[in-house]
Amino acid sequence: MLKNYFKIAIAVLKRRKFFTFISLFGISLTLTILIIIAAFFDHLFSAGYPDTKRDRSLYINTIILQTQEDWNMTSPASFYFLDHYVSKLKTPSKIAISSTFKRTNTYVNNKKLSITYKYTNDQYWDVLEYKFVEGKPYNKQQIDNGDRVAVISEEARDKYFGKDESVTGKYIEADNLQYRVIGVVKDVPITLPHVYAEMYLPYTVAKRDVTTDRSLTGNFTAILLADSKNDLKTIKEEYAQMTSKIPLPGKEYTKMYTFADTYFVGFMRNIFGQGGDSGLKNFYTVLTIIVLLFLLLPTLNLVNINISRIMERSSEIGVRKAFGASSRTLVMQFIVENIILTFIGGAIGILLSFVLISIFNNSGLAPNVHLSVNMKVMFYTLLASLVFGIISGVYPAWRMSRMQVVNALKAS
Repeated sequence: MLKNYFKIAIAVLKRRKFFTFISLFGISLTLTILIIIAAFFDHLFSAGYPDTKRDRSLYINTIILQTQEDWNMTSPASFYFLDHYVSKLKTPSKIAISSTFKRTNTYVNNKKLSITYKYTNDQYWDVLEYKFVEGKPYNKQQIDNGDRVAVISEEARDKYFGKDESVTGKYIEADNLQYRVIGVVKDVPITLPHVYAEMYLPYTVAKRDVTTDRSLTGNFTAILLADSKNDLKTIKEEYAQMTSKIPLPGKEYTKMYTFADTYFVGFMRNIFGQGGDSGLKNFYTVLTIIVLLFLLLPTLNLVNINISRIMERSSEIGVRKAFGASSRTLVMQFIVENIILTFIGGAIGILLSFVLISIFNNSGLAPNVHLSVNMKVMFYTLLASLVFGIISGVYPAWRMSRMQVVNALKAS
């Protein structure tokens, strides 16, 4: 039966090539855009270099202080908060502390260069798995000694020293200070701001002594690494208990919100959250509305084309009904035909997405960002094609099933 449906569907597609082109173009374009968006989301939220342990990591991104007027002040945490309070947690095996990256200017041969840098603790290199091209990270002793040492990225090495040159032991100047390079790591895309920088420095060499500032807010974030995924819930509970006992920094504040979240929840909390609300419901609502609106136009277009095709096939429908074909059989045939059409469009969309993603990866528009279409994205693409085919085929199929034999034969 399905084989016959497939043969009929191909014959129908060949009959009106212009309508077929419009249908396939709308389907493939829509799915191509969805695949590229899904690939970008996958790049953002799936574990990857150098943050490969996301399945057993929690992230502390912000502290929210609520005033008596219900006004919220949102800021990253201070080093004091993370070092004095968070580092005392018993469940995490390691705690990576790092500042948000900043940009500074340096000069090479009278040429101004811009370099991004961030400060970290020693456990930062244990939690995150940077690939060292040469050298090694700084250790706790070098941090405690206040040694002016630096780990730089390949991009910083190429800009400052030149490509493919060994630079371990050489000095790089940034913010009017000299640092001895002790390691070079592979580049990190700027789309991962919590781990991105071109130069990584010990927090003890910061111009402003971050260890003496006793405020709760500042410009640092932390990653709490658990021994296993089963410990994440315990860490969240321990963190909540610990933060509930911290005194507020002033009388003008009535409450403090801060959370140890998974990467995805923390990301969405920063964008859609409000106070203690993670903002996930808002995100899923907005995403659903955007996807539905995005699919609405091609769906309506395909419905109209399908109705036109039905009117052209009225004689076929009338004859088949006259010879005893049930409405259910005709409806099933048309829906299967439409699903075949959308799957062909989906296949074209997948091929187009591979081409466009390859062009994007090689264009350098987003340095070090490499998108890919994995099996998860492929599955959701095929699922979208199935849903797309069913939705756009149900109403025309229903119209066809309501057509009377006499009217169908007259329309022909």
